[in-house]
Amino acid sequence: MRKLWIGGGFVLGLTVLAQVFIPIQGKFGIDGWLAFPAIYGFVTCVAMVVGAKFLGFILKRKEDYYDE
Repeated sequence: MRKLWIGGGFVLGLTVLAQVFIPIQGKFGIDGWLAFPAIYGFVTCVAMVVGAKFLGFILKRKEDYYDE
């Protein structure tokens, strides 16, 4: 598992480094920034996890919900 994390970090680092040499022309200005896709993906993933935790808190039922 540790090797998988290291490999994923290495690939992410290579894609960010590639953006230095291959310029990306964004449509809105902000999406042309260095490492924007990586930062956007991370922030979106964190927001989905926090949103799922919040939704689980709202929809949670008592342990004896189905008991009579």
